[in-house]
Amino acid sequence: MSEPEKPSPGGDANRRDFFNEVASVALGIAGLGAAVVTYRFLSPNVLFEPSPTFRAGNPDLFPVNSMTYLQDQQVYIVRTKEGFYAVSAVCTHLGCITQWKPEADQIACPCHGSKFRPDGTKIEGPAPRPLPHFAITLTAEGELMVDKLEVVKPSQILKV
Repeated sequence: MSEPEKPSPGGDANRRDFFNEVASVALGIAGLGAAVVTYRFLSPNVLFEPSPTFRAGNPDLFPVNSMTYLQDQQVYIVRTKEGFYAVSAVCTHLGCITQWKPEADQIACPCHGSKFRPDGTKIEGPAPRPLPHFAITLTAEGELMVDKLEVVKPSQILKV
């Protein structure tokens, strides 16, 4: 018969106790990781975007025959002698942000070369459609309100 293991003097742990402790720590780490992954899965993944309806300001801020780019909304506010309209600054080809080129009187896509007139009509390039126009109205306080959810005909102009 074999003798049972006797604890070594000085309180040293034997090999079995060591591996039991390593296994317990490994299972604890794995359980904690599983809890973190489960929490991340169950928590909502929300994307906060700016409101599609926004105030562009007082009409007096926009001189006649001007094209104003609103960077945070990616919209051009155009004022002509007839009135106001809002044109998207997002190219209809691959979603690049266009740039207003006053020397050429064009809106140009710097990525793929599409060119548009100030009213959003396509001149050349790979863009399949003209730039969309958004609904623009005047609030009770006298400010311009643009609704990017409502696409309107290019002929629709807000007369002020």
